[in-house]
Amino acid sequence: MKILVSNDDGVFAPGIVTLTGALESKGYCPCVVAPDRERSSVGHAITLTRPLRIWKIEGGGYSRDIKVFASDGTPSDCVVLGLETVAPESEMVISGINRGPNLADDLTYSGTVSAAMEGHFLGKPSIAVSLNCVPGDEYENYETAAGAVVSILHRLMDFPFPEGILLNVNVPNIPGSAVRGFRVTRKGIRIYREKVTSLKDPKGRSCYWISGRPDDVMDEGSDVRAVSEGFVSITPIHMDMTHYPSIDRLRSNGFEELGMGN
Repeated sequence: MKILVSNDDGVFAPGIVTLTGALESKGYCPCVVAPDRERSSVGHAITLTRPLRIWKIEGGGYSRDIKVFASDGTPSDCVVLGLETVAPESEMVISGINRGPNLADDLTYSGTVSAAMEGHFLGKPSIAVSLNCVPGDEYENYETAAGAVVSILHRLMDFPFPEGILLNVNVPNIPGSAVRGFRVTRKGIRIYREKVTSLKDPKGRSCYWISGRPDDVMDEGSDVRAVSEGFVSITPIHMDMTHYPSIDRLRSNGFEELGMGN
C-alpha cells in the first residue's frame, strides 16, 4: 500500500520519522509531505493568498528509500500538494505521530486531525494518530504509537475502511508492552481552565498568552477515559456536523415561515 504521511509538528519531528520507518519496515510504501516547521493548532487552514513551495528533503533520520518533501504551507496544504502533485498514487493518508494528544474537543483545533480530514475530503481513507505525551515526560514512546498504527492497518486488510469517516487514534505514552488494548470510542469532553494568561511585554504593554489547563470529563466510552486507562483510543469521525434532531424542531417552530426583517 502506498501511503501519504503528513503532520503538523514539522517534517523533522520524531513522530513522523518513527512512523514512516515503521511503515517501511512492514512493507508499506510511505511518502512524506509535511510542513517545514511546527504548525500545531492551525486547524484546517488552507493557503489561498500566496503561492506555496515544496522541496525534497534528505537525511533527518529518514530511510534513504523514503521520498520526503517539505512545504511552507499548512498541514492541509501539504496533503493537497501530496495527493495532487507528489504522490497522486497514494491509497491512504496518515497524519502524525503528533507530539501530544488530540482528544475530545482538541480535534477541532488540531492540524494533525485536519490533515487527515483533507485526505478524507480528497477521497482517501485517512487516519490521524497522536501520542498522549506532555511537556516534562521522561520519554516519548513514539514506537508504541507506530505499533498501534501498524496493528490498525493490519486489521483493515480484512475489513474495508468505513466510508464517510476518518479515524482519530490516540495512544497512551507508555511502552507497547504496557498498553492494555484498543477501544473504539466517542469524542469526549475536554474543558480548558484559565485559558488566557495576561502578560506584559518589555515595554510594559499588555499582551496575552492563550493556553489553559485541560480538565477532562471521564465518561465511560470516551477517548479521554480510554487513554487515561492505558488503552489505544480509536474514534470514528465524520464531517457532517448537522444536528438532525433539531431540523424538525426548527421547522415545527416556524423557522421556514419567517419573513425578511420581521
